[in-house]
Amino acid sequence: MNQWKNFTKGFIKENPILVLVLGTCPTLATTSSAINGLAMGLATTFVLVGSNVVVSLVAKMIPDKVRIPSYVVVIASFVTIVDLSMQAYVPAVYATLGIFIPLIVVNCIVLGRAEAFANKNTVLSSLIDGLGMGLGFAMALGILGAIREILGSGAIFGMKVMNSGALVFVLAPGAFIALGYLIALVNKIKK
Repeated sequence: MNQWKNFTKGFIKENPILVLVLGTCPTLATTSSAINGLAMGLATTFVLVGSNVVVSLVAKMIPDKVRIPSYVVVIASFVTIVDLSMQAYVPAVYATLGIFIPLIVVNCIVLGRAEAFANKNTVLSSLIDGLGMGLGFAMALGILGAIREILGSGAIFGMKVMNSGALVFVLAPGAFIALGYLIALVNKIKK
């Protein structure tokens, strides 16, 4: 039962974006639309779950001196799988996100969960933790992307819902503004 607490804490209590404020580079760069945010979030979720499971399996066999580089190699392997799969099966999304997918390797959320959780816990606990943190990350990116898409272009998932929008929200400053308000809202709700 304790394992499911690890699953739910990634959504609000320890959400990587909205509470811990980790991984803001891909958050700000890829959330110009809801579909881009969700795609990046799901790609990161896959890498997080896969790397957590593998790190949990091999943690006892890896010497401390090469622990972090070993984790990076594991993470890079899963990122390569995601990169090639997206390129083959969702080329339109890959055309937008392709440059950001390799950056998942250095995403502090993924390496942080491998180091702080997966190497000290069971495979099942690590899988559940990776899934919870990854889906929480995907949820935050999807919500932020939806907000920016609605306010910026008057659409959601490419469907028009308003006649116009404020261009600033599809640009980089809009990402900072929307993320700031979203973090403030989460802090208000938590209190």
